[in-house]
Amino acid sequence: MERRSFLTGMALAAATAAMASPAFAAMPAGVDQEHFNNTTKVGSMSLAASRMAVMRAQHPKVMEFAKFEVAEQETISNVLMTMKKGDDTIDGTVPKPSDAEVMAHVDEKGKKDLAKLKATANGAAFDKAYVMAQIQGHEMLLTIQEKLLKKGGLREQVNAAKLAKGMIKEHLTLLNDIKKALA
Repeated sequence: MERRSFLTGMALAAATAAMASPAFAAMPAGVDQEHFNNTTKVGSMSLAASRMAVMRAQHPKVMEFAKFEVAEQETISNVLMTMKKGDDTIDGTVPKPSDAEVMAHVDEKGKKDLAKLKATANGAAFDKAYVMAQIQGHEMLLTIQEKLLKKGGLREQVNAAKLAKGMIKEHLTLLNDIKKALA
């Protein structure tokens, strides 16, 4: 049981960039579904935008951030899916979710934002648009985590939100530094 609690905590900590399968009914009892669904939606948008940025970013710091964000998002997705399945033993591989799996979790606003980003010309304009989208997404994620922290809930989820809050703040600092470098 300790292993399941640990996986739950790890997965929810990562929920800042989370993705999960569409059916949330099998999630562990006590998980705040609104928090989980909102982090999944925003995290999926971040993954899709970051995959695009890996292919199109020009500035080295934008490219570096995008690569780290993709790796983080894909790992989180895997952790959440294995948690949902309830597997007690898993291997160390991290399968990459397909673009279709990622997009299944992006809401209509996110799809419109991705279309705008895709329509942006490569170069400095794209880099700036990507960084701004990441700043906005991370600000949303921070608000989502703070909302859960104010109301409390399942120990593992609240503790994970505490960890996520710190990571999000770090990402916002990095993104704002990159934004300044692009100005």
